[in-house]
Amino acid sequence: MSAVGLCLSCRHARRIESARDSTFWLCQLSATDARFPKYPRLPVLRCPGYEPEAAVDRRGPAERLGPP
Repeated sequence: MSAVGLCLSCRHARRIESARDSTFWLCQLSATDARFPKYPRLPVLRCPGYEPEAAVDRRGPAERLGPP
C-alpha cells in the first residue's frame, strides 16, 4: 500500500499540488456528503466511498470490434 492509501486509485480523489510543492488529496465526495473530509488524513486504509477508477481501454477501434 502506498503512503496515500486508497485515494491513489479512487475515482473520487484528485491530486492537488500547491505552489509550494505540497501535495494534497481532495475527496470530491466531501462536496455532497459531510461524512467525507475534504482533505483526508493519509494513508486512507478504509473508506465507505472508495470506488476504484475504471480501467482505461487502450485498444484501437478495430481491436474493440473484434474479427469481421
